[in-house]
Amino acid sequence: MTGAAESPPPASTRASGGGGDEPATTRSPVNWPVFLGTSVIIVAFVAWAALQPDAASTVIFGAMGWIATHFGWYYVLTAAVVVVFVLVVAFSRVGETRMGPDHSRPRFNMFTWAAMLFAAGIGVDLMFFGISGPATNVLTPPEAPVGSDEAARMAPIWTIFHYGIPGWAMYALMGMAFGLFAYRYHLPLSIRSALAPIFGRRIHGAVGHTAEIGATIGTIFGISVSLGIGVVFLNSGLTALFGIPSSLAVQIALMALAVFITIASTVTGVDKGIRRLSELNVLLAIVLMLWVLISGNTHRLLDALVQNIGDFFSRFPGMLMNTMAYTDGAAAEGYPADQWMADWTLFFWAWWIAWAPFVSLFLARISRGRTLRQFVVGVLLIPFSFILLWVSIFGNAAMSFFDDPTFLDTAANQPEAGFFLLLEQYPGAIFTMSLALLTGLFFYVTSADSGSLVMANMTSKASVSDADGPPWLRVVWAVITGALTVVMLFINGVYTLQAATVVVGLPLSVLIYLVMFSLWKVLRTERANLDSRRAALPSLLTSRVREGGEKVSWRQRLRHRMSYADAAQATAFVDEVAAPAVEEVASELRSLGAEVACHRGVHPDSGIPYVDLVVSFPEGEDFKYQAYPVAYAVPSFAANISAVRDTFYRIEIFSILGSRGRDIMGTTKDQVIADVLDAYDAHLTYLTMSGDLGTATGAVAAVVPEEWDDAGVPLPAETIPTRGES
Repeated sequence: MTGAAESPPPASTRASGGGGDEPATTRSPVNWPVFLGTSVIIVAFVAWAALQPDAASTVIFGAMGWIATHFGWYYVLTAAVVVVFVLVVAFSRVGETRMGPDHSRPRFNMFTWAAMLFAAGIGVDLMFFGISGPATNVLTPPEAPVGSDEAARMAPIWTIFHYGIPGWAMYALMGMAFGLFAYRYHLPLSIRSALAPIFGRRIHGAVGHTAEIGATIGTIFGISVSLGIGVVFLNSGLTALFGIPSSLAVQIALMALAVFITIASTVTGVDKGIRRLSELNVLLAIVLMLWVLISGNTHRLLDALVQNIGDFFSRFPGMLMNTMAYTDGAAAEGYPADQWMADWTLFFWAWWIAWAPFVSLFLARISRGRTLRQFVVGVLLIPFSFILLWVSIFGNAAMSFFDDPTFLDTAANQPEAGFFLLLEQYPGAIFTMSLALLTGLFFYVTSADSGSLVMANMTSKASVSDADGPPWLRVVWAVITGALTVVMLFINGVYTLQAATVVVGLPLSVLIYLVMFSLWKVLRTERANLDSRRAALPSLLTSRVREGGEKVSWRQRLRHRMSYADAAQATAFVDEVAAPAVEEVASELRSLGAEVACHRGVHPDSGIPYVDLVVSFPEGEDFKYQAYPVAYAVPSFAANISAVRDTFYRIEIFSILGSRGRDIMGTTKDQVIADVLDAYDAHLTYLTMSGDLGTATGAVAAVVPEEWDDAGVPLPAETIPTRGES
């Protein structure tokens, strides 16, 4: 729906990284039940619509009307529930939960992350609706007299609302699910993984296939809407600049161009270049916006922007739950409020639902290591901030021509022409219109290219490390998507695509509720984990832990605080203190009948040893206690050390969910034993407290963090060996 779809991160990115430009080294095998199920349904629909367009139009618009009449309230309520849900998650205690292990930190700094979220708010559809939305709302306002000040005041606000927080809340919801299950619970990056807490191992069968078929169908309709908008937008630009007629023949040629570029990028590997073009689009879009702001009535547009911000946030709760129940449509004769709801609010909510799996995958990949609170706040506000600027500036610029009925009528009834018509009113029209056409073209082709890539991945078997679907599958989806778009353009154009999206969004909305319930179960276990740690470990590694064994004097404690262990000291501590202590506890647990695995290993880079203890619980999450060396940069205030070496080591404790930075370096053997027992007590408390909740992943598979290999050995490539250097 937005620019996030235009420039997703490389699908080859490692699950642990969330970013990067490395080429894919593996290909995922096709998930035949999902691929065949989805493709058969879509191809059958395309064939039916092509052979019987009148019947297809009757069914699509009839279904849309029925849904608008009987389920309009449901769409409105769903959007409101999602907004409340993500805000509750963000600002509750579980908002500190990371989308990754406890020790993970964001791969991208705040500026880079914000820039990528910012880019996610731009797309060719925003150029399309940024003008037509306010123009339509001022000519046919849903709740105010036509031509009134209130109609003009609310015209851009409704468009900002439809492009704003409710839709991005749906992305935040699905993004949390992807991020938690892929990066914290180490399941494949797929829709079915998000349903694991509800359905358990059944996600590997019909339940998982059905969910992914539904998500793929929703995605292909969502992408088709964007491609349909792109086709008519580009056709209009060619008409304005070169006099090329607006016709289905031209639009089919443009659709063929998108398919050709997708095939070329698949065969020649030009994905990276296409991504660079999509990034350039962000700059071009900003240039266009600033040009309209500066060369137009600047102070008037800024006045309107400030008021739009205030109006949006002051009226947001009422707009969020507004079903037009008390509006009879008299304000706009011939355009009743229920039809306005179907054409705008219901369409946008269904469109956001359809796009949610696609865009949320991008958002999750770039957000690994961030807390849920950071993720939700960033996703809700950063892209929306740009959308608010865009719609306010372009929408109010369009309404400044209110005295020219021809302009507004064209913008409302021929929305693809509205953007170019507006640019004609400003200096340098030929240049800015050419720039707009070029920007729309880049957005268009990258939408098609990235859409086929994501659908190929969605119909392939996901793994814990990202891999692309086969190239031929990507080509197949490019062709199918192009065929669907063309067929819909034959049946009343973009409006048919919008109506079909409303229809598809209704069953797909069930997935939204399933994901919410799944996240609710998972976050209850996270809260139980937090509570168990507080109950069993009120003063871990402080005075209570040091009650066992040899007392440590204050001088020894101070000496430890002022020391920064080198590799030899860390090695000696693990060999002489930590490992014997952990092995002694493992031996005792084994003698008491527990299923225990304990081994020593060596860090592959530094050569420092580590010790790993795992106690298996068949009906619950395993207990893991791993004393592992982590390298840190020597702080600048330790001048006497930094002059000699740049790195020191801590022996941190890793659980199955990662490390919280707890260091046992400098403790005695008895103190380490006490620490292991305290951690074990905390785990038992967690299992007891979460007994009626189930495990976070529904016991789908063994949880093996991506930082560790199959033997439980932490891998050095990411956050573990360099954590202190960031």
